[in-house]
Amino acid sequence: MDTGTFRGLITFILIVAFVGIFFWAYSKRRKPDFDEAANLPFADDDEQPTRDKHASTEHEADSRHDRGDKNR
Repeated sequence: MDTGTFRGLITFILIVAFVGIFFWAYSKRRKPDFDEAANLPFADDDEQPTRDKHASTEHEADSRHDRGDKNR
């Protein structure tokens, strides 16, 4: 098998893979899954984000220092 034949086979395999992925992605069975995934950024979070306790205390200390608070 020469180089040209090998490259032709690889090209053919890649084209078949591309067409397969194209039809998989645009099939009607996949549409509800992709619509749900597309709306994930707009979904409401049920949980409040947890804050790092260490970062929270540093922020409070910095804000007291900025106000000139001597009682830390």
